[in-house]
Amino acid sequence: MNSHNKSNEVWASGDSYEPYVGRWSRLVAKEFIPWLAIPENSRWLDVGCGTGALSQTILEMANPKTVNGIDRSEDYVESARSRVDDPRAEFEVGNAQTLSFESETFDAAISGLVLNFVPRPDQMIAEMARVAGKGGTVALYVWDYAGKMQMMRHFWNAVAALDSAARDLDEGMRFPICNPDSLKKLFQNTGLFQVEAHSIDIPTHFKDFNDYWAPFLGGQGPAPGYAMSLSDEQRARLRQRIYNSLPFALDGSIPLTARAWAVRGVK
Repeated sequence: MNSHNKSNEVWASGDSYEPYVGRWSRLVAKEFIPWLAIPENSRWLDVGCGTGALSQTILEMANPKTVNGIDRSEDYVESARSRVDDPRAEFEVGNAQTLSFESETFDAAISGLVLNFVPRPDQMIAEMARVAGKGGTVALYVWDYAGKMQMMRHFWNAVAALDSAARDLDEGMRFPICNPDSLKKLFQNTGLFQVEAHSIDIPTHFKDFNDYWAPFLGGQGPAPGYAMSLSDEQRARLRQRIYNSLPFALDGSIPLTARAWAVRGVK
């Protein structure tokens, strides 16, 4: 197969991201926010807010005073602004590793599905801790890429069988930080206290094969970026291999599970 690199990854279109991962992120967020147990009327920061899934959940479930969302993608910020219609929420373009906010501005600095995509995860956590107030919470979640994020495991297992050169693009290999021990160590090394990790399992039920496959053709993120870098013939072969591996139910739906690892600490 042709050679690939990580520059195939695109993070631009909110409309493509939403059916790929955004919809599942919302389900994780609904478990994540109650686990944090942040008092009402708190000031929240959502780092790498994407299309606003996590910010929206904070607004719906946590009765915040304010929610600030930042993302490096202008398109995602625009998408979040259009999806989240609430005067308490503000979205802006920004860098997770050099936050533009004053120190000790927020009661909770959180992030969903972002940590493994920044060049310096330790720098991002340090910045989140800096802008959190004394006694504030720093927390995030990432997919369990190497284990129970089944939607992506089926994809990459099929890729590895067809194209051994693409093995190093597999998010399970690329993101060794996405496990509870690594996440806890990162938080502890940043000087956070009461650090805990927690698994969040959500059902990712696809109504049919197209519901599973179509989002991979949107080009948003590593797996879709890889799929769209293939020739039509290679892509058809990959599609068939994935199709053959999936556990279809009798009605043609595909019941999978997605696990996320969540971690939190107190400043």
